[in-house]
Amino acid sequence: MTLKVQPLFHGVLATSLKVVRYVFLLLILCFHVSSSTEDNVTITALKDLQDIYENLIKPLENAYAFGEIHKDVMLANEIPAKPLILMVGPWSTGKSTLINYLVGLEDTVERLHTGAEPTTSDFFVLKYGPKYRKFKGMELVSDEKQGFASLEKLGLNFLERLQGIEMQSPLLESVSFVDTPGIIENKKQQERGYPFNEVLQWFIQRASLILLVFDPTKLEVGSELEQVVNILKGHDGKLRLILNKADTVGEQELMKVYGALFWSLAPLMHSVEPPRIYMGSFWSKKRQDNSLIQLFEEEEKSVLLDLHQAIENQVENKISYIRRHAFLVRLHALIVDTFLSVFEERKSWFGDSDDIWFNIVHNPGMYGVVQRVLQKEGISKHDLKDVGMYVEFFQDNLRTFFRPLSHYCPIFDECLLEKVSSAISDELPRLLTKLKTEKSSQSCSKDSCDP
Repeated sequence: MTLKVQPLFHGVLATSLKVVRYVFLLLILCFHVSSSTEDNVTITALKDLQDIYENLIKPLENAYAFGEIHKDVMLANEIPAKPLILMVGPWSTGKSTLINYLVGLEDTVERLHTGAEPTTSDFFVLKYGPKYRKFKGMELVSDEKQGFASLEKLGLNFLERLQGIEMQSPLLESVSFVDTPGIIENKKQQERGYPFNEVLQWFIQRASLILLVFDPTKLEVGSELEQVVNILKGHDGKLRLILNKADTVGEQELMKVYGALFWSLAPLMHSVEPPRIYMGSFWSKKRQDNSLIQLFEEEEKSVLLDLHQAIENQVENKISYIRRHAFLVRLHALIVDTFLSVFEERKSWFGDSDDIWFNIVHNPGMYGVVQRVLQKEGISKHDLKDVGMYVEFFQDNLRTFFRPLSHYCPIFDECLLEKVSSAISDELPRLLTKLKTEKSSQSCSKDSCDP
């Protein structure tokens, strides 16, 4: 079967974003109709990825309490979850309006609330369901199959500010959306009652695409926005900046705003330049007259195609995430093992073991802990963070809880460290190659889909 998609913009219809939405939904349909075989390929690949994680990576993760130092660790049941599209940005920039437009809530009583003032301190998760319903965060985290169970660690106060929405929407069959509270630079209003930055980091780690939305008339880079941008560091590949409501200002002013945003964020991200900035007006209402209308349409098209790519590459993205996760698990295990090895060498019958351990943990440089870890195969100095973070880790986790890596080498099975190394160098790359080979038998583009 071949599904033809008409040119994205033509004639007078180009003035309506409803055309864009229609075409985008055709792209989503193209992805699904291309063949049921591709759906089976995705399901099988995610199951294989879950098996690799549970059998090769998780045992070492558990042995060395990896979740205690990386609080946002992914659970196995999150792997099959649909891609997450995360909306972030200052208040009243159009985040909720953009979601309403994409999922079909515009002009309905169920639409997300929008306004010219900070409207909510809640996180909203929009997902597919047989009918529209709104429910509490506790229900969302109680079902482990939904992939949000680990949010429970962030406290009851946060769960009171977490809400779920289910509805029928072609787009939500493929992705879930997360609408976040607007960033506020007023200190009093920032007192949300829950660990906002930790919650945001949890979603950022798992998001397939992050849209950081700005309003050209409210371009203020304050302390909270700086904190958010700091959390976003390292996620540049899935971050897109949206300069929304771009038709409300003139061309000259818009270019000034674009430049100001570019140069304000570049130093915060510690990069030569920030991610791509898209300009447009993301809703289906008629735009105001502006000489850049054609540019806005092309920008909107690019954003929607980014959404499509997030769906199409969901398995590849998760393989990449799990491989990075496996590397961090391996690094953590090597660090803990090195602390234990140094302690075994330094302890004596006549010294106080607790004092010796305290000195090693608080002065790792003096005892050569970092140097020993760097001598391990495949470890770069750029990947080794400040081992000072292990002071708190060992305060919460007693030394006697851990065993050296050699302890986890059963006679009739691979060592736990070898299993993780195998996942990094062999199993995950092999799964990625297999996936690409199976996908290559099908073709899907913005012009056609040929199973």
